[in-house]
Amino acid sequence: MDSLDGTSAYEQSVSALGIILAALAEVDSGASDVVRTVVYVTDIERDLTEVARAHSGVFDAVRPVSTMVEVTKLVDPRMTVEIEAYAIVDTA
Repeated sequence: MDSLDGTSAYEQSVSALGIILAALAEVDSGASDVVRTVVYVTDIERDLTEVARAHSGVFDAVRPVSTMVEVTKLVDPRMTVEIEAYAIVDTA
């Protein structure tokens, strides 16, 4: 990762979700196709509220299954949040 957008958990979540939405758009898909998310954070007590706020900003109407996991560290020491999204997309 050459650059990191944002320093707060909220800013990093918004950035990660933007990347996810852009990737979905490349296959003519969107947030409504996401069925599951997994959020990795380095401090769940500190970051839960801010990550949840960003997540619900994108997925409030969709409500995919979501799991949050606390990890010791992420690949870049500046990162506090990483988000995976699983979508079902019709490519036919």
